[in-house]
Amino acid sequence: KLDKVEDFQSMIGRGLVATVSGHQLAIGNRRLMGEKDQDTAVFEDRATAFEEKGLTVMWVAEIGKGILGLIAVGDTVKPHAAIALAGLKKSGIETIMLTGDNARSARAVAETVGVDKVIADVVPAEKAGEVTRLKNEGRVVGMVGDGINDAPALAEADIGFAMGTGTDVAMHTAGITLMRGEPTLVADAIGVSRATYSKIWQNLFWAFIYNLIALPLAAMGFLSPVIAGAAMAMSSVSVVSNSLLLKRWQGQEDDLKKGEKV
Repeated sequence: KLDKVEDFQSMIGRGLVATVSGHQLAIGNRRLMGEKDQDTAVFEDRATAFEEKGLTVMWVAEIGKGILGLIAVGDTVKPHAAIALAGLKKSGIETIMLTGDNARSARAVAETVGVDKVIADVVPAEKAGEVTRLKNEGRVVGMVGDGINDAPALAEADIGFAMGTGTDVAMHTAGITLMRGEPTLVADAIGVSRATYSKIWQNLFWAFIYNLIALPLAAMGFLSPVIAGAAMAMSSVSVVSNSLLLKRWQGQEDDLKKGEKV
């Protein structure tokens, strides 16, 4: 039987504080330990070793008595994360990890998957501010997230990407919801958007070029109504045919599926 938990307090972005059997306990990151005047030196070497492996360390302390120990946990990196980031870099996009984890853990994960830059120790309330700062530097910012705490940053970004496996709040806030929690879909969404935008300009060219050539010739009497009508029809055929070429577009996920079949 577990002992009753009393006076529970959730410290957003830092941890929690509660009383169990008369003992006031704190579980959280270094920031929380600092606020509670707890010296982490006794386990610092062990914590550093865990963080260099990409794990997040949660300190456990009894307020007034000191550090009792630590808990190291970590998320499993998605199998295709490195491939997804490589695809974004190939498209000329700088990747930034925005995380509440400590800098050592964040850098270890970033080096594993190939993230360009790390902004660590960011509490949930500060994520939107970081997105604003990047926008103020003149950048176009896309934010990828799946949690409740990501919603303000998703709303602040120029375009937000929510994973379909995430929370409803994130999906309602983001401009794009990916149907699965597959990171390669982010690069694919950007890729198909660029391809579509390119097709729009190509179609405008074909639509206007027929009119720019045919209308003056028709006005000067060099084109018969039959030829002018045929030119207009060819304009429509060219636009539709060019649009249908988008069916040939393939993204990273298509390449992965081909690799799995081989």
